[in-house]
Amino acid sequence: MSTVPFTEPDERVALREAVAKLAGSYGHSYVAEKTRNDEKLTELWSDMGKHGFLGVNIPEEYGGGGGGMADLAAVLEEAAAAGAPLLMMVVSPAICGTIITRCGTEAQKQDWLPKIADGSMIMAFAITEPDAGSNSHQITTTATKDGDEWVLKGQKVFISGIDEADAVLVVSRTADAKTGKLKPALFVVPTDAKGLEWQHIPMDFHAPEKQFQVFIDNVRLPADALIGDEDGGLWQLFAGLNPERIMGAAFSNGMARYALDHAVEYAKTRKVWKDVIGTHQGIAHPLAKVKIELEQSRLVMQKAAALCDAGDDMGAGEYANMAKYAGGEIACNALDVAVQTHGGNGLATEYGLGNLLIAARLGRIAPVSREMILNFVAMHSLGLPKSY
Repeated sequence: MSTVPFTEPDERVALREAVAKLAGSYGHSYVAEKTRNDEKLTELWSDMGKHGFLGVNIPEEYGGGGGGMADLAAVLEEAAAAGAPLLMMVVSPAICGTIITRCGTEAQKQDWLPKIADGSMIMAFAITEPDAGSNSHQITTTATKDGDEWVLKGQKVFISGIDEADAVLVVSRTADAKTGKLKPALFVVPTDAKGLEWQHIPMDFHAPEKQFQVFIDNVRLPADALIGDEDGGLWQLFAGLNPERIMGAAFSNGMARYALDHAVEYAKTRKVWKDVIGTHQGIAHPLAKVKIELEQSRLVMQKAAALCDAGDDMGAGEYANMAKYAGGEIACNALDVAVQTHGGNGLATEYGLGNLLIAARLGRIAPVSREMILNFVAMHSLGLPKSY
């Protein structure tokens, strides 16, 4: 028997169905209520962890599901499509879990991965800095050896969810490598470490997961806080950044699905003149266009995840960037069309689209801007001269 191309294995289909059912039992109303009350999605996170959904990409010997990024991306996409996305999935199991799996010592894997997999702890990720922006080669957070310890000093910005994390994976450079090409040194820092502080950054969109500026003031760490090799090179960092982009695409695609599903349902039932509004091409065609662009985005994401799971870091990097770009675009387009389909109701709190309209816009900016993605594709995919 031959496998039908572009279809997912039965196990992933079943995984999607199970996640959709669980996340759907919480839904947008749960997330909206938690957001209004300035509370975290603790119950949903714990439930997802209890059912094994948070750690599907973690190896089985460390308490995970033994799958890959394609499985984890499916989990986040389905949760977002059900109206209950979990931003920290992008960070804890995808970025941190992957880096520790690929670069950590056996002791580090035994220590961190089971807790990441079952959701009993959350690990944040800190790379962006106030003056470096998207240019990770300009980061100034430094790690200095002091006997058997490391001392970290620097600042980070727009760090998601550190207030609900037990530890944060900090990207730094060693003190003797402040100049020249970046050789990232990655450290797990407990969030209760002396010298680690953070300040909330108010945002115009509202979500349970908050953004923070982080201050690292001579934080002392044991030698085994270092993940990987201090001279291991950029591949250690990109072991986590490719999954980050894939998960960003999954988040955006799921959000687009949520918006499209609600817009289609509204177009099928809302009657203003003689027939429901979905009979009019001015309503139907934008929705059809969103559907086409959404399926294109999902295919690119699935290819990126497949390359990542196959160990093709360069290929995964190319398509992960494309997937993140496509996801950001379709999320914005889908929310815009969904709001327009609803008319004035599109911005009414009851319908749950207004805040998502702003949140979708974030997909064009983070975790990497679409302009930097276009730079990457122009240079690496098309072979054009470097422009920055």
